[in-house]
Amino acid sequence: MYDWFMGAGIRVSVIIAIAIILYLVCKFMIPKFIQRFVSRKMAGEQETEIKKRVDTLSSTLVTVVGIVILIVAILTILPEFGVNITTLVAGIGIGGLAIAFAAQNLVRDFISGFFILFEDQYRVGDVVTIAGISGAVEEIGLRRTILRDLDAKVHSIPNGKVEVSTNFTRNYSRVNLNVSVGYGEDLNRVIKIINLICREMAEDPKWQEDFIAAPSVLRVDNLGDSGVDIKILGDTRPARQWDIMGELRLRIKNTFDQEGIEIPWPHAKVYFGNEPVMPGKN
Repeated sequence: MYDWFMGAGIRVSVIIAIAIILYLVCKFMIPKFIQRFVSRKMAGEQETEIKKRVDTLSSTLVTVVGIVILIVAILTILPEFGVNITTLVAGIGIGGLAIAFAAQNLVRDFISGFFILFEDQYRVGDVVTIAGISGAVEEIGLRRTILRDLDAKVHSIPNGKVEVSTNFTRNYSRVNLNVSVGYGEDLNRVIKIINLICREMAEDPKWQEDFIAAPSVLRVDNLGDSGVDIKILGDTRPARQWDIMGELRLRIKNTFDQEGIEIPWPHAKVYFGNEPVMPGKN
């Protein structure tokens, strides 16, 4: 036993130490390499978008490299315990084919994960809808994507289930808001007031950095059952559209109250069998 520790034991310890050091070096260097590569490729894009791409690729690549280092270290250590690597690798090759046929969904997940990362469909920090679930991307791996929704529920979605992905926060986001007013209102006046509210908010020091293009009235969008819908559009920094729309609704409601502009609600006229009297009719 003493001889084993002085011989094979030392070699095993050295292999483990080299594997750990190599993993730590890769964990430190990979993000720096990806940062330089992505910064050149995404030159001109926002820093937040570059950081999300770097974080996404770095975490995945570090995980893959870590797994490779672990496998190589194990295969290097096993002969020190008398295991025949050649026989083991041959057995793994045969067993791997059987596992591949039995785990087709797992293989599909890994292939889909590769294309999700390669095509840059979404990044860590993006808000997306995939497989019918919406939330912020917390982690992207080759096998799965992890989302956290507004209720703080965490969803683990196999990448093979991602047939269509909808990204709400790529490069920029958009305010898309409908405001309804009563049919008796002067629409030209209402539009001027809304545009003024939007312009004042875009110039507010608290909010101005969140805007790319100040919101404004696009058109009269619909003649509804109870009121006239006016559509407001504007571009924002990624993921800032929801906070901005909430603040816009608050400011519009307060201003409409001050200006006496009616915000309609569903209502109906009810007749109780009395026939209306027509002019000139006895």
